[in-house]
Amino acid sequence: MRNFFLVLFIVSALASVAKPKHSYVKIKTSNGECIVMLYNQTPKHKENFLKLTKEGFYNGTLFHRVINNFMIQGGDPDSKTATPGQPLGSGDLGYRVDAEFRDSLFHKKGVLAAARDNNPEKASSASQFYLVHGKTFTHEELEKTRITRMNGRHIPDSQKAIYKTLGGTPHLDGNYTVYGEIVQGISIVDTIASVATSPTDRPIENIPMEVTILSKREARKLEKRTPGLKNNAL
Repeated sequence: MRNFFLVLFIVSALASVAKPKHSYVKIKTSNGECIVMLYNQTPKHKENFLKLTKEGFYNGTLFHRVINNFMIQGGDPDSKTATPGQPLGSGDLGYRVDAEFRDSLFHKKGVLAAARDNNPEKASSASQFYLVHGKTFTHEELEKTRITRMNGRHIPDSQKAIYKTLGGTPHLDGNYTVYGEIVQGISIVDTIASVATSPTDRPIENIPMEVTILSKREARKLEKRTPGLKNNAL
């Protein structure tokens, strides 16, 4: 009996220090905050985002491009010192991240994806990203989008169901790397997407962000209290 309790204690102790299944970051703004799970299926983007976050790069950058029913974009290094009305979106860090397209990762509402320029490899910006706001689609609208904006690309039924209920931006699938998703606080996308913007889509009032990495302890607690996260294969 004594050995039984010893084994039980060891198992419990190991479980309490088990490594989280995923990495998570918190994006905090004056318009709310959210927690984003970074996908293991896109390791280059995940590690790059974690590296920049660890360095504090994103702190003080702005959500500089906001389009309701589409997305909210941030991470331009030039936005840290931008003057009112200054055009933003061209800032970079001098390198790109190789595209990591996965059929299972798509532009549903709340996903984190990488912005990019028009390079032929569709490689991602080192720092600029967006969170999808999007809209819901009817079956007819999805078919029209698929034919006219996606070159006839097939959309799996499981993804169609999400585009019809949760919403998203399907025409971006296969063109921009999706590498994470909001798992807590998705309402931040609605809030920021509804702010007043200039003709260049920059918010009239600055929306700076602070991005931090959840500790292993925080990540374990999140996975413990959020059904599906620990067993998520993404």
